[in-house]
Amino acid sequence: MNPTTLAFFCAGFLLLVAGAELLVRGASRLARAVGISPLVVGLTVVAFGTSSPELAVSLLSASGGQADIAVGNAVGSNIFNVLFILGLAALITPLAVSRQLVRLEVPLMVASAALLPLFAMDGRLGRLDGVLLFAAVLAYTTWAIRRSRRENGAATDEYAREYGEGGDGRSRQGYMLRQLALVVAGLALLLLGSDWLVDGAVALARAFGVGELIIGLTIIAAGTSMPEAATSVMASLRGERDIAVGNVVGSNIFNILAVLGLSAAIAPDGVPVPAGAMAFDIPVMLAASVACLPVFFTGHRIARWEGGLFFGYYLAYTGYLLLRALGHAQLGTFGVAMLWFALPLTVVTLAVTSVRAWRRGVAGAI
Repeated sequence: MNPTTLAFFCAGFLLLVAGAELLVRGASRLARAVGISPLVVGLTVVAFGTSSPELAVSLLSASGGQADIAVGNAVGSNIFNVLFILGLAALITPLAVSRQLVRLEVPLMVASAALLPLFAMDGRLGRLDGVLLFAAVLAYTTWAIRRSRRENGAATDEYAREYGEGGDGRSRQGYMLRQLALVVAGLALLLLGSDWLVDGAVALARAFGVGELIIGLTIIAAGTSMPEAATSVMASLRGERDIAVGNVVGSNIFNILAVLGLSAAIAPDGVPVPAGAMAFDIPVMLAASVACLPVFFTGHRIARWEGGLFFGYYLAYTGYLLLRALGHAQLGTFGVAMLWFALPLTVVTLAVTSVRAWRRGVAGAI
């Protein structure tokens, strides 16, 4: 990596941190101003905004005939979001999880992850598949915003008392425009920072002869997910935990329904799904999504040990991808151990923990 590329790489990280700070601050205040809960802002505005790098990369890759990067980017980003971002954020501070998220959005995240292998059973996502997926995300977004505005009418009253015309002379319209400007500026910095990160990382990987699917699953997926990582970690540090968790869940829904949906819809023959992704990476993505159900249910929080478990799994998954890139002799054994032993055992363990926590809660109530 030459010095110029390294400089852009480091500057990208700084832009991500600054952009995340502006985005979280503006989005949380804007949510109160318009009567939408911070959770729904995290699930929609923040999640979709921070997922725009994935959308841009996958659309360009699909239209340019690089299906491996398009699919690997979306699938790898979802794995990165759950295992790395939630794991890291929970290690910093345990994350409270909204009951609404457990009841509605997490099952929707699992369902959207399950749609991908179902639609790709013939080895590709066709144009009709893409249109159906994208229609689903439009319907979900409209429903989520309308529901939140109905349920959070009190938020506008709270805003009027706290930020309305008064002692400081700020108007409602002026205040909202300033917060919207923070959101836009934050997204711009996130996009620029992630672009610099991805360019440098891809150049380095290609110099070492790493294949496109591996690049999509790791470097591009992690790089385009850096806005989500920076935003969730910053939201966690600022106490906006609904945004921290909602950002990840909303981004995962968006990556499948919108990113892959639009990619398949615009590609003349749809998007071919690599056999390697169908055999291992997509099942890992689905298992990580399913693992969220018991984790989020246990006390409606992500404890530090659960965050550490997720983070450890991402390191193991990355190790598997490196072995695959190198064609290592132990690749098959390592893959079988992860896919058929470690991940199912973790889901069962978390499920048992959830049941015990539920029983203790019932016993305490009696």
